[in-house]
Amino acid sequence: MTARKIEVISYSGYKGEESPRSISIDGEKIEIIEILKMWIEEDAGRVRKRFFRVKGSDRYIHTLYYDEKLMNWFLR
Repeated sequence: MTARKIEVISYSGYKGEESPRSISIDGEKIEIIEILKMWIEEDAGRVRKRFFRVKGSDRYIHTLYYDEKLMNWFLR
């Protein structure tokens, strides 16, 4: 899986779960119009990643995830 670190503005709900509201790719701010799908993956080392497939204001579908160990967002 090829991924690159990105900046994300997120919302933390009442359970503390973060969901993306906007992302910055190559200096361009993209608003999240819709979250199409959410899921969690855990690797053999029990590192959890929270994935989001989203529709952006740029009209593209993006897949991004939050790595709970690294505490960073990535674009896949």
